Amino acid sequence: MSDLVTCDFCGTRAPEGETLTWTTSVENGRRRAYCDTCSRTHLRAMESKLDSEWW
Repeated sequence: MSDLVTCDFCGTRAPEGETLTWTTSVENGRRRAYCDTCSRTHLRAMESKLDSEWW
């Protein structure tokens, strides 16, 4: 059984095998994952390298 990955912004959950298109980052030494929807919505903030607390 696959481990579930949770979007650190909206809380969406999906099996790890279905998160290949999700965005990942490391903030303050912690790995974060963001679903497709949140990634598209906050693309400019991500490209600007803003921490997620600023979105």
